Amino acid sequence: MYAKRSSDLGGGIWQNSFAANIITSILFSSLWVLGGEFPGWSQIYQPALVAILFIVSQALMFLSLDKGDVSIATPVLGTKIIVVAGFQTVLTDDPVSSKLWMAALLATLAVVLLNSSAGGEHRKVGFTIVTSFLCGVGFALFDVLVQTFSPNWGAGRFLPILFFFVAFFSLGFIPFFKGSIAGIPKEARRPMTLAALFMGVQALTVVYAIAAFGRATEMNVVYASRGLWSVIAVWLVGHWFHSREHALDKRVFQRRLLGASLLMVAIVIVLT
Repeated sequence: MYAKRSSDLGGGIWQNSFAANIITSILFSSLWVLGGEFPGWSQIYQPALVAILFIVSQALMFLSLDKGDVSIATPVLGTKIIVVAGFQTVLTDDPVSSKLWMAALLATLAVVLLNSSAGGEHRKVGFTIVTSFLCGVGFALFDVLVQTFSPNWGAGRFLPILFFFVAFFSLGFIPFFKGSIAGIPKEARRPMTLAALFMGVQALTVVYAIAAFGRATEMNVVYASRGLWSVIAVWLVGHWFHSREHALDKRVFQRRLLGASLLMVAIVIVLT
């Protein structure tokens, strides 16, 4: 909600993304104290490759949300949960059980329902579907490669180096800025900073958990609960951010309630 508010006040989506990546990289640098191993310069491509995946996926996400239809993009992005399960099965020695496949399917359906909108005309449907799906695939591969590469380095080495590359590659966002960083309206700076901080904290906790413990599919099912918390947050405090989503009609609310119920079932399956 802070990112949306910042954008509405003239912050710009690319400035928001740049700020989030810089703050996130600073937060990840704190993990250096955990220690680890440097496997040699021949392996430096691993954090660099994963960083490129992160940046490209992020760019696709912003393109999908900015140029396409949010009510289509967000549910399509939710298919990431299924894609993570597929990549984990194919690329790792930790196959996904039938129970977790069921949880992933339920969570994906829940994300679609939680992001139900009141309908209306959709714009650039094909563009939205393609960019948001590719974004989900990119982030899914990011999660699985973090799980795959981290043990050889240790979370205290792989993640700080990975997000150093993320900060460096984020310089590529600058040509897309609307104006300069210094030209960001004063009223947009506070929500932009808070959005970047919250994004950094959530990235730190989730990506560290995957690097340290693996189990990317389980992590993504539980992480999908953010869809439920975002609905609750919009309903309770959305008016503080000048959001109008809390005024959606009863049918949309019922679909979202069903989605929340399915998501809770999926999480219970994972946790038991």
